[in-house]
Amino acid sequence: MRSFIVVGNLATTTPDFSLEDIPGTSGRLDILCRCINSAFVLSHGIRKDVQVFLVLRGGSAPKTVHLRGGELRHLNPDERTTAALLKKALALEADGEWRRATPGIFVRAGDLADLQVWGEGTTYYLREDGIDHRDAITAADGTFVLGDHIGLSAEDEAFLEGLDAKIVSVGPKSLHADHCIVLVNNELDRIEATVQEGSSRDEAVR
Repeated sequence: MRSFIVVGNLATTTPDFSLEDIPGTSGRLDILCRCINSAFVLSHGIRKDVQVFLVLRGGSAPKTVHLRGGELRHLNPDERTTAALLKKALALEADGEWRRATPGIFVRAGDLADLQVWGEGTTYYLREDGIDHRDAITAADGTFVLGDHIGLSAEDEAFLEGLDAKIVSVGPKSLHADHCIVLVNNELDRIEATVQEGSSRDEAVR
């Protein structure tokens, strides 16, 4: 399973934003919508082996939205449709338990440290000054943490350091978070294809 965690420092925790002006009314929820699409959407389908956690901090208390590729329905490539799905999730009353909003989309109260994915494979923190992701990523899964246009706080970075997260970069240029996810998925796809090719060769030898 591939897990992408995106921190929205100003992203709203309520459904009170306009679908006609997502960037201006939602605390840049549009950035997170693009991250969702980059994580899941293929040319003719949805990635089933991906999950995304959106940590939303633009409210009185943080909330987390969880999207599971194997269960997702109604996800289209445009930001407005994705934002409408998040709007439904944020309309639910959130406590410490996951509540289902629509197929494959769940919401609960909580922040980065409250997630239960830590320890499930290697954790990677995507930051511009990290080592090349092509040198660091060795398996076709893992947990990948990204910030929005603001980035992660010192507290977040200290938390990830405590998890021994690898700090990786996707290239020499500063890129948008959703573009970083595309590049990571591509690298994982290549690793997965190489592993499958090796397995096929082993079977042929037998």
